[in-house]
Amino acid sequence: MAFKMHEIRELIRLIDESQIEEFEIQNEETTIKMKKNNGVTVPTTSLPVITQPVVQHVEQSTPVVSPVTPVATEVTSTAPVVEANPAAVAPGVEDATLHKIVSPMVGTFYRAPSPDSQPYVKEGDQVQNETIVCIVEAMKLMNEIDADVNGTIVKVLVENGQLVEYGQPLFLVKTS
Repeated sequence: MAFKMHEIRELIRLIDESQIEEFEIQNEETTIKMKKNNGVTVPTTSLPVITQPVVQHVEQSTPVVSPVTPVATEVTSTAPVVEANPAAVAPGVEDATLHKIVSPMVGTFYRAPSPDSQPYVKEGDQVQNETIVCIVEAMKLMNEIDADVNGTIVKVLVENGQLVEYGQPLFLVKTS
């Protein structure tokens, strides 16, 4: 049976508080040697190393190569594709004409000032430059986020209570 970390820490503490200069303990899997040097305890351990191979499955199709045609290789993987933030992906091509209200900080997105209140804005609402559209909580501080433009809320891109990143789009606004 291997030594547990709290057992090793206790051994270090006991040796450090004692007059013992050198100490060695061994069980079937582990050897611990400690030697005091100028009042400093230096623990060394000999632990068995257990490794597991990393298995990755990649299927690759190789097209026929001709000297005139450029080579194209397609790699398909059975591993699932995970997006870091699906809300950060633009919902459509028309979004290039829409203004994005983005998060000025990392934090938690809230649509309303309290859980039992109505959201600040919803899709179809008219907003002015100074209209508060949401709150981003960061380090226990509630930061009100303004619209920064005049227009109409077209889409809310983030769910209430979701963590948001700096620069992440929160709302799409059709400017007026």
